[in-house]
Amino acid sequence: MVDKDLIEGKFDIIERNLDFIRDNYSDIEPEDLENSYKDYQALKFSLFEMIEACIDIANHIISSERLRRAESYADMFKVLGESKVIPKDLAERLSLMARFRNLLIHRYGTLDSNRIVEIVRDHLTDIEMFMEEIRRSYLME
Repeated sequence: MVDKDLIEGKFDIIERNLDFIRDNYSDIEPEDLENSYKDYQALKFSLFEMIEACIDIANHIISSERLRRAESYADMFKVLGESKVIPKDLAERLSLMARFRNLLIHRYGTLDSNRIVEIVRDHLTDIEMFMEEIRRSYLME
């Protein structure tokens, strides 16, 4: 059974970081990040926390619903898409976000400011859409 309190707690983390990013970085330019280590670190950590919360939610649903075992964080969203918990196109975009999380945490490659700004401008809505889908499927009665 899905733990609604766990999901709501993760939503709180996501919403706090969305608000922080929108309040402080909605008009950020790549060169702004290159000139401010503090802003660069703050933005990276906020993105990491949001993505990690989405992964935690996905993992919890996969486990609770006894869906197929995911092979990676990125695969967790594909499992949710295959199981029609979220739309497949959203699952693909969130899978890319999970891969980005690996760059943030493990520094597998060079993380450039352009990519961070692109996520802030174009992909925060993917996280909001994920929350809407989960809310509709698991939190509304």
